[in-house]
Amino acid sequence: MTNDLKLVNAGDLINLYGKVPDLRRFRLRSINLDWRGPTVTLRLDLPSFPKKIPPEWRGTDVDTVQCHVQFLAVEDLTMPEWEPPVRSAFLDTQLLAEKRRIRVQVTGSGVALGFTSSESVQVGHVSAFKISDDGTDETQHFFSKRLDAVRYASIPATEEKTFYGRI
Repeated sequence: MTNDLKLVNAGDLINLYGKVPDLRRFRLRSINLDWRGPTVTLRLDLPSFPKKIPPEWRGTDVDTVQCHVQFLAVEDLTMPEWEPPVRSAFLDTQLLAEKRRIRVQVTGSGVALGFTSSESVQVGHVSAFKISDDGTDETQHFFSKRLDAVRYASIPATEEKTFYGRI
C-alpha cells in the first residue's frame, strides 16, 4: 500500500510545516461517520510539532498539533474494532483501478477501520494544544482558522455536527 493522499486544502499544514507532514502515523482521537456525504472524519494528533508556529500560538503552552482528515463519498465501510484511546494508528491508502477512488485502512492497537472513498481528501480544524499527562486533549485548543478560534476554546463533543461535519 502507498500513502498518496490528495489533500484538497492543505494550506494550514503547509504554512505550519513547510509541506504536508507525514500522515501515515498518528494518535487517533475520534472517528465521525456521517451518512450525508457519506463521510468519515478522523480527528488526529500529528506525530511531530512544527519548528515555526504562527504568532497566535506564541506565548501559549502547546506541544501537539491536531487536525481533522475527512474522506468523501465513502463506501464499503468496515470497523471491526474501535476501542479508544488509540495512541498509535497507521493510515494506508491504495489507489484503486476505479477512477479517482482509494482504499483506506486505519489500523493500530484498538482500531481496525477500512473503506473506499474519493481520492480527494479534506483537512481542517487545525489546532495546537498542550497534551495532558494522561494523554487526553481536554484542554484549551488554539485554532489556526479564525472562525474555529471564535467558536471553540476546546474540542466539542463528537455529536457537534457543525464542527465534525464541515471542514
